[in-house]
Order: sequence, then structure tokens, then C-alpha cells
Amino acid sequence: MQGNDDEKYYFNFSFFQIDPKWRWMADLAKEESAKEVENVIKNSGIMFRSYSTLGLRSDADFLFWFAAKSVEQIQNVISKIYLTVFGKYINASQTYLSCTRPSIYARKGRTISFIAGNESKKYVIVYPFTKTRKWYLLSKEERQKMMDEHIDVSQKYPDIVLNTTYSFGLDDQDFMLAFETNELRDFQNLIMDLRETRVSEFVQKDTPMIVCVKKDIQPLIASLG
Repeated sequence: MQGNDDEKYYFNFSFFQIDPKWRWMADLAKEESAKEVENVIKNSGIMFRSYSTLGLRSDADFLFWFAAKSVEQIQNVISKIYLTVFGKYINASQTYLSCTRPSIYARKGRTISFIAGNESKKYVIVYPFTKTRKWYLLSKEERQKMMDEHIDVSQKYPDIVLNTTYSFGLDDQDFMLAFETNELRDFQNLIMDLRETRVSEFVQKDTPMIVCVKKDIQPLIASLG
């Protein structure tokens, strides 16, 4: 399933931890439960990607990334996941809510890769992002000038795809950023370069940064032990 860039979507990033008791279940039961979860999500009609954070975080084992026209659709599919056998062995450790909207700084219309239905890259780095209140008190011209510098640095890394969504009034952060890449060191280099731009002076918070490895549902669940 893919969406239209002009349509409005809500994003949900749900990170989960697995109950160690799951590892004691019979392998056949795990396989059947993985298929059950996959069917629930396929029949939900909303956009979805799954990623592993196994061994990369102490507070999460995997990510379910949803995009839907309403928050109720997201709640509905998560509720159905909890009703599966697998759902009885997972706990949400972090959740983030955001929505799509046009950027006021982009030089041209920005395509959100996830919504466009583009093929996902090997990794996504997800993190909440908040700017200081002083940033918003600057003139639009001052902000645009600094953002132009920021954009110029980013364009040195054309293989890195950014999905930016907005959390104002919906969650604790200003934005949710999801950078897709096939090479983690490229992303690290990008972040190090961005630290030297003027915009970084106005960053209040950009943690936790969570590295996620793309994995379809069945192999993802199989990897959890």
C-alpha cells in the first residue's frame, strides 16, 4: 500500500520489548503467531514497516512503524496485535506520534519516502527532535537562512532519505525524524557535519537516537528467540 503526498497522515513509531517467556514457546507456535500478526497488519489497510533493534538498545527489541489517516486506525491495529498470541508477550517501551505537513523551509516540495511507497533502505534512525523557543522567536528570514545552510550540508549525502513529521500539540517533541540509509557511517558523518551548522545552536533535544534494521514480520519475530 502507498499514499499520496498531498494526503495527510498520522505516523506512529511503536517500540516494543519482548517478554523472556516468549523464548520458551514451541517453535511451531512462534511461527503460527508470526503469521497471525502479519495477517492482522495486512488486513488493517494502513501503511506499515517493521524493524529490529535487537541487541542495539537496552530498552527496545523491535519497531513497528505505522502511517494512517487517523489515530483511531493506529489504535485499532495495535489493539488487534495485542490480542494475538505474540501480543501477550510484548510491552511498548516507547511510542511517538506525529503527522505529515508541508515544510516551510524546503526549497521544493518534499516527498515523504514512506508515504510515497518507496522501497525501504536497510536502516532507519528514528529520533524525537525539539528546537528551543528562541528559534521560533527569530524572523522567518533568519530561520530560512540557517535552514538553507542546513539543507546544503544534507545534500552532500544524497543516498540518505529523511522522513520528517510534526508532533506539535500531539506529543512531547516538535518533530519526529526518521533517516533511512544503507550505510550507518554515512549517517554518522552527516550528523557530525550538521553539528557545525548554526541551526545546531537552537537544538534543545535530539535523543534518543534509535538505530533500526529493516526486517519483515516473520523473520523479525523468529529472531527474538
